Amino acid sequence: MVIKTSDSAPTMESKVGFKTVGIGASVRTTLVSALSEGRTVIGMANAIQQLREDPQQFVFCFMAPSEHDSGSHMQEVLLEAFCFEHDIYIIKVDSAEKLSRLVQSNELAWCALVEKPQRKESRSENILIDHCELYWDEPAKPVIKLPEK
Repeated sequence: MVIKTSDSAPTMESKVGFKTVGIGASVRTTLVSALSEGRTVIGMANAIQQLREDPQQFVFCFMAPSEHDSGSHMQEVLLEAFCFEHDIYIIKVDSAEKLSRLVQSNELAWCALVEKPQRKESRSENILIDHCELYWDEPAKPVIKLPEK
């Protein structure tokens, strides 16, 4: 879902004259739906293992800001590069706590993968795909603010 904004220069929030709306809610809907359908992989180590086995089965990689030690940062950069190479959409979110709550993880989730659906993508997944396509070639992906509840 996109709406026309002012004619000012494009920014990360307003690229090519359009602004994305409702992305945080679409992330929530997509994650909750994928979780109920058993299409999620939660945690950096689990994500890396699953991607190594079959990267073609995944459509989204949700990433929260990490602890920023050198090892975590290196894993994050390599995971992003791997996802980009295998056409997996990277969606950066604002909080590992909120991401953990959405995927019902008892541990802090820095990363969550979502498998491709067996049926047609939902409306929320299509909104996320459109959003990701809009920013595909950007070196820095916008950070999506997840809903508080």
